[in-house]
Amino acid sequence: MTTSYLSDQLMIKHPIIPPSELIKQWWDEANQNAKYDEPIGPRVAIQAAQWGADQELEACITNIHIIYGKGMANWLRTLRRPEPPSLKEQAYDALDTYIYGEPDPKDKERTYNTIRKALEALPND
Repeated sequence: MTTSYLSDQLMIKHPIIPPSELIKQWWDEANQNAKYDEPIGPRVAIQAAQWGADQELEACITNIHIIYGKGMANWLRTLRRPEPPSLKEQAYDALDTYIYGEPDPKDKERTYNTIRKALEALPND
């Protein structure tokens, strides 16, 4: 199935269905990044699902902002799309796991690299 099939045969206009240009972009990116014999359809489907979920969230946030105000809308966005932990938070978590937990030997390198990145981000005094 090609992108032109998707855009020509499924001429569906709905705010939660990605535009055909975006589907083509995802398809091309998936083709470029795919390993040999790896199906690219699932990659495109995942991106389309995420895009649709983001559109739905933004529609809800817009309505909540109108009805309940900016604070409630921001709360919903933060709840549904939290920011990833900072490098400092990641380093603290890595230290806690390393010192108090029983890290998987495979995680030791990841833990070390997280702490190293956090230390490298500090200014040289």
